[in-house]
Formats: sequence, C-alpha cells, structure tokens
Amino acid sequence: MLVNIFAKFEVDVKHLFFLMLASYLFFSCTNKEQPNSYNSSIYAKNEYVGEASCIQCHQAEYNDWKGSHHDWAMKLPNDTTVLGDFNNVSFDADGEIYLFYKKDSTYFVKTGREGQKKEHKIAYTFGVAPLQQYLIKFPNGKYQILRATWDTEKKQWFNQYKGQQIPNKDWLHWTQGAQRWNTMCAECHSTNLKKNYNLAKDEFTTTYDNITVSCEACHGPAGAHLNWASKENPTGDPMVQVVGRTQKSQLNQCAGCHARRVKLTEVMKPDVSFEDQFMLQTINSEYYHPDGQIKEEDYVFGSFVQSKMYAQGVKCADCHNVHSNKLKLEGNNLCMQCHEPNYNSEAHHFHKGENESTQCVSCHMTGAVFMGNDFRRDHSFRVPRPDQSVEYNTPNACTGCHKDKSDTWASDWVVKWYGTGRSDHFSNHLLKAARPPYDEQIKQEVLQFINNLNYPAIARATALEYYPLYDTQEEFDMLLKALKDSSALVRYNALAKFQRYPLDQKAGFALEYMSDSTRLVRIGSAQLIAEMDLSQLDPTQREKAQAARNELIEMMQASADFPLGRLQLGDYYYKQKNTQRAIVEYKMALKMDSLLTPVYTNLATAYSIVGKNKKALQALNTLINLEPTYARAFYLRGLLYYEVGKPELAINDLSTSIKLDNSNFRAYYNLANLYFSSGQNKDAKNVMMQGLLLQPQSQKGIELLRLIQSKN
Repeated sequence: MLVNIFAKFEVDVKHLFFLMLASYLFFSCTNKEQPNSYNSSIYAKNEYVGEASCIQCHQAEYNDWKGSHHDWAMKLPNDTTVLGDFNNVSFDADGEIYLFYKKDSTYFVKTGREGQKKEHKIAYTFGVAPLQQYLIKFPNGKYQILRATWDTEKKQWFNQYKGQQIPNKDWLHWTQGAQRWNTMCAECHSTNLKKNYNLAKDEFTTTYDNITVSCEACHGPAGAHLNWASKENPTGDPMVQVVGRTQKSQLNQCAGCHARRVKLTEVMKPDVSFEDQFMLQTINSEYYHPDGQIKEEDYVFGSFVQSKMYAQGVKCADCHNVHSNKLKLEGNNLCMQCHEPNYNSEAHHFHKGENESTQCVSCHMTGAVFMGNDFRRDHSFRVPRPDQSVEYNTPNACTGCHKDKSDTWASDWVVKWYGTGRSDHFSNHLLKAARPPYDEQIKQEVLQFINNLNYPAIARATALEYYPLYDTQEEFDMLLKALKDSSALVRYNALAKFQRYPLDQKAGFALEYMSDSTRLVRIGSAQLIAEMDLSQLDPTQREKAQAARNELIEMMQASADFPLGRLQLGDYYYKQKNTQRAIVEYKMALKMDSLLTPVYTNLATAYSIVGKNKKALQALNTLINLEPTYARAFYLRGLLYYEVGKPELAINDLSTSIKLDNSNFRAYYNLANLYFSSGQNKDAKNVMMQGLLLQPQSQKGIELLRLIQSKN
C-alpha cells in the first residue's frame, strides 16, 4: 500500500548550476592578424577596426600596451614570438614524452609514450610570462594546449601537472576539454571572440576580430568613434568608447576576464554590466578557503569585492596601469597613495629593515601558485588572522612566512603587538556559516549576517548558499528580505532556495522576479519554474516568463561545450519532461568527462523514468565503482532494486546509504517502509524513530511510525 513512495526516484538537481572560467591558456580560427589601417569611409557602422587605427591619436596608450601581457595573449609562432626551446629538445612529463623541434621556420612537437608519438604543428603561442603555452589544431575546429609548458624565468620546460599520469580520456588530459582553447580561454585572449559552438556536432567555428587582447577588447568597437574623429566639424558624442572612469564601468571592462564565473550570454561585451553577462562564483569552501581567501584558481574579482578597498570605491586603475598591466608604483609606495605613512613603519608591522617582511603585500595580499609557476596575490586585502587559523585551519600570512612556527605562536604574537581586540570582519560570520548544521545561536547569527548590508554581498550570498533551511518563519522572513537585496547575486541565491518547494508554492516568487532589472536574477526566476508549462499563464505573465526562459536557454547553450553545461541542459530537459533529450545530454556530458560523477545519478533517474532499469542500474554501478562512499548512489540503487523486485538488495543499499550519510531523512523513511512491508516491524520501528530525530515534525514519518506500532 506504500509502494508509491518509491515511484521513479527524483533527479539530483544539486549540480544544476556550475561555474567555469577562462583560465590562463589559448587561440582562434579567423585569421585577422593584420589590423585594418585607418580609412574612415569603411566604417558605415560601429565595427571593430584594429589597434592600428587607434595609434594616430592614442600613441602613449599604445606604447604602454605594446609588449604587455594583453599584447602577448596569443600570437602566430615565429622566431620572435616563440620563447620555448625547440632545438630538438626532449622533455619527459611523467612518462608523456615531448620532442620539440623545427622544420625550416615551422615549429613542431611529438607527443606520447615511447613508440606511440604523434607529430603536431604548433599553431599559436599563448601568453608570455611567467609561462608560455602552445596550441595544437585538432579536428572539428578545436585547439588544444600542450601539457608541457615553457618557464620563461627558469628557461626550461616544465609539467603543469607534475606527478600525475592523466589518462587520455580524462577531462584534464591535454587533448580533452579542460585544455581546450575554444572552451576554456579563447574569449579572454582575443578581441570580439565568438565561440560558435555547434551542440549537435560538438564542433567549433570560432572567430575573432583581433588575435590578441587589443584596444577594442576593453574599449569596444571603434568604428563610430573613428567616423566622429574623421569629420572636420564633428558632431555627436566622441566618447562612444567604454572608458571606465567610474569603478562600476571599469570593473565591467576588467572583471569578465578576471573572475571565476558562469557565462550568461554567448558573446562577452565590455559595455554591459557584469551581472547581465556573468554569474560570479560565490566564495564557498569548494573554491575558496572557508574565510574567503583564495584556494583554487579564483582570479581577482571574487576576492576584490570582499575587500574594504572595493567598498571605498577603489578601482583597478588606482593601482594598475591598465594599458601596460604593470603596477603604477613599486613596493609600499603603491599603498601609501592612500594610506597614512605611519603604516609603513616598524611601529605598525613590527619587522625591521626594508625587505619582504616589511612589504604591505606580504601581510595583506598573500597568494598562491597556479599553473605550476604563476604566483598570484589575493585581492581581498585582509588583516592576518592566525586566531581564526587556530580554530578553523585557514591560512594566514604569519605562518605563511614562518613555516616552522604554529598558528598558536602567530596568534600569541598578534595579541602582544595589537592587543586582544579584533576589528569586525565578515569572515567571523562566514566561517560559522560554512559549518552547517547550526545550533540555535549560530543559526541566528547566520540569519542576521545574510541580511546585513554592512558586509560584502558576495560573502552574504555565500552564507545564503550554505544555509540549510529548517522551514521556520524567521528563515522565510530572511529570504523575503534577501529577495529585496541591492545585490543581484544575493537575490539570485535567495531565489535558488525556493527550488526545494513544489511548483505551486515557488511560482509566485519566480513570476515576480521575471521582470528584475538584472539578467542574472531573471535567469534565476526561470530556473525556479523550469518545469512549468507557460501556456497556463495569462498573456502578460507568459511573455515575461518566456523572455526569461529564453535568457536561461542562452546561458545553458553558452556553456554547452562543458560537461557541466551538458549536465545542466540534461537537468533542464528532465524538468521539461523531455526525458529522451535529457538522456542525450547526460550521455554527452559523460562522453566529455566520464569522471563527472553527478551525471550518473541523473542519468540513472532518466533511464528509470523511461523503463530502462537495466541501464539505470549500470549507471549506478559505475558510479559506485568510481565513488564507493557516495551515499546517494546507494540510496538511489536501493530504490531501484525495490522497483525491480529485489527487496533484500534494496534494504542492504539503503542501510549502507544511512551509514555513509545519516542526514538523509528519506533514506530512513524508505528503509522503514521496506522493513515494514517485509514483516520486520522491529527494525522498521527503530529506523523510523531514528529518522524522526532528524525531522520530528514530518507528518509522513509520524504516520508511518503509528502504522508500524499498530501492527505490534
């Protein structure tokens, strides 16, 4: 009589959304390497014209840009641009053998294990310092980056993944997606790049207007500006270019390529607001340390928006020459532009002399090495907190230098120098938010933190992402307030919290935010009701909902060359009840990356929906072989075993699931049902009582327990 609780186990939407970013790698397919020379007659519309047309009036800026990292972002290979040693040099990268050589003026590399080497022509150079990489042309318009990389400082080849033997079908292998120029890097290394990915064929026809990051990559197409400049009596606004005078405008120019983010649109533009083009990665502990310090390759923007610098209106150009990419001043002089000179003294930092220990950045801009040799600094500009390190095992600048000392030693010295008081900082609250479930005191603190506008929006959005809803009125009030937040990222994450509710309960919130001023929030509203049949809405609502859904579809298609993008598409089609299309997308995700384990549960669910239980079981078995301690895989396999009439195996898997994760109430409820239907009432009672400790207000659980007890 209770069999319906097992009907077609639910899709796992935990991984519906994702974040990937262009990393410091790759090239294009349309060869417009030679920019147009100045000729105003060709600019009938505001088109891209090339940096040569800018030099005539902006020589100083061009001189700064020439030779910069932006200038060197990508180039054709020749004796000037290739920095690596191609003089018949062999390099062993953990068993992957590379031979670098030249034939006349053409550069080649042979790769592979001994006896299995393949010859590849170098198509492009990528980057300049502290490393340079090299692109290889593959079929279907794909360009791949070599694993072997040239260290421009040590003048030697090195292996970015030292100590790892990566299988050739792994997403991280140099021939696969994680090292693909089109997917990972292209739009941030060329001007006006269009990826042009064909989902059905898994191929690219990528184009750009300039091979490198030229003037128009940041300032926008200059055709109209040149038309204005060419007239003897110009009329109209000469500033049709994006100039970045304000903090917001400048960050819109820079942040798209200096942030870990998800694309919302197909083509990146310098004059469009960040949150109308991207979703910024929150600073959760998967990508950052729990206090918000950098951990993965997080780039700069996610750190910078945590800082007091950002809150005070500081912009990139206050510290950096945006054309040369160099710092405006050297050493502590850079910081002393704004900070009182007494900070640059022993009385402040308690270190002697002029050395690394007395540099502002050593304490306030710690960093990490990425891509093997590229040291990048954290831009959250924080005060060292070894006291937090003692409790939460977060890094701090003190023991980062004094590696032979403990966090407690460092914390004691901070107390001696600065006393016991600490300035209020968002990390005090974020660290607690990162450790759910919460006791009542922590719960109240996190609730208040989320809605406190005195703290950085990205930190509050992260706490909201962490927060495990307990279905209380005060949580509901918090969400209502978060939906009105000034930050689009906070509003988006507040909407996402309603994903767990039935459609009729969440639809009202979604429809209200279909008209939000920011694309990110409109997409969040569309995600919330992705399963809705829009024809049931009145015409006005339907038009807004369809527009938001179209923006959601564009976002998904913009990332469809990622395996996580295909997972996202699969989840969307699953919600649309287009199960066969969902299966196609899930299978493509696994073709791209067979180790992307979240796909297996959703693929198994889809197979079960269409009655292909054997294939569903194969998917779950594969997942369990890959992740033998993944509780959800055992939970879903237990439900599947019940459906195919194998209750003993079902009981075993559900029991294993609970042992691996004792927080899943549904596992307790379903296991109790199985025991009860099998006549094992004592076991059923014990399991359901354990489950009710997790959710004592569950009416289903209470009713099942009463039914079990009535049979004793």
